[in-house]
Amino acid sequence: MGRQPKQDKDQLENLVEEFRTKRELSRQELADLVGVHYQTMSYIERGEYAPTLALALRLAAALNCKVEQLFKLKVSM
Repeated sequence: MGRQPKQDKDQLENLVEEFRTKRELSRQELADLVGVHYQTMSYIERGEYAPTLALALRLAAALNCKVEQLFKLKVSM
C-alpha cells in the first residue's frame, strides 16, 4: 500500500506500538522478526505507512495476536 496521503478520508488506526511494547520488543527486534527496516516500523507505528497484507500478517504472528487487533479502518463520511 505504501505511505498514506494525509488527506485520505479512510485512516488506518493501529496498535502496533502498544503490542510491541507489551511484548518488550524494540522496533529493531520487531523489524528483524518480520523482515523490514526498523524505520519502516516507525512509519507504521506513526500511521504514515499502511503495511501490505503480508506484512500485517507477519506483524500479527510476531506479536502473537490477530490482524484485527493491530489494525482498524477509521472511515470518515
